[in-house]
Amino acid sequence: MRVLIATDSSPSAAQAVALVAGVPWPAGTDIQIVEAVETSRAIFGGPWGTSVIVEDDIALHDELVRMAGESVERARARCAAVGLACRATVLQGRPATVIVEAASAMDADLVVVGSRGRGTIESMVLGSVSAEVVGQAASPVLVARGSGIARIVLAWDGSEHARRAASLLTAWPIFGGSAVRVVSVTDTRVPWWSGFPETGTPTAMPIYLDAAEAARRAHDTLATEMAAELRANGIDAEPEHREGDAATQIIAAAEADRADLIVMGTHGRTGLTRLVAGSVARNVLHHAPCSVLVTRPPRDGR
Repeated sequence: MRVLIATDSSPSAAQAVALVAGVPWPAGTDIQIVEAVETSRAIFGGPWGTSVIVEDDIALHDELVRMAGESVERARARCAAVGLACRATVLQGRPATVIVEAASAMDADLVVVGSRGRGTIESMVLGSVSAEVVGQAASPVLVARGSGIARIVLAWDGSEHARRAASLLTAWPIFGGSAVRVVSVTDTRVPWWSGFPETGTPTAMPIYLDAAEAARRAHDTLATEMAAELRANGIDAEPEHREGDAATQIIAAAEADRADLIVMGTHGRTGLTRLVAGSVARNVLHHAPCSVLVTRPPRDGR
């Protein structure tokens, strides 16, 4: 496997390193640890050329590069302590951009980033390099909030996006010893834009009840069949059907099961904009009590 870890000297980045150090990677796994430092012009801003950046500012930039070098070396040593061979690199440029570029350059199977933890959308999502990496990287991205992957919740709705996420559980040997709870959620609420009359009216009630029951049966079947498929591939898996808002119920299932990791797919049609605009993936990333692994469709159609 090829794994890129993005750090920034913060406690949340240290959590990402700790998670990687605690995972049983297959022999020959290529791990690269990177930390990005803005260029001098980006740090000090303005429309001016680099010729007006004073000597002290250049010295400060050099100090930031030196500190980043020490940071990635500490991360490399942490991984080396458990027998992992990895490289450490300081990147220069806009952090989210150069991290995504580095992942693309090494054809990474997985990008691991830290999380700022739970908080407002403004502090967690809009201001987060990690969220932008999730929205832009072609590789699956693991947002770390813990140090293990023993207990997993798979968010499953039968879609091709969920299938892409589920396939990692059988394709990647790191999940061989994990216990998976396959969670499928029925949302029986009638959206305001559907044009249907109020569900409590005599005309609509029978239609609504029939549709809701059919949805419940379908999602129960989805969870049962996926759990059986995972078991057939040697993964310990159990189904669970829930009802309500998808993100809320996925998070509740993770909390109830004391999960280490939520695995889910997203269509990723509009990158970060969609993640910020209220998707299930955004809400799970924002509120999950554990690490979250998100997959997006490959951009080249493979």
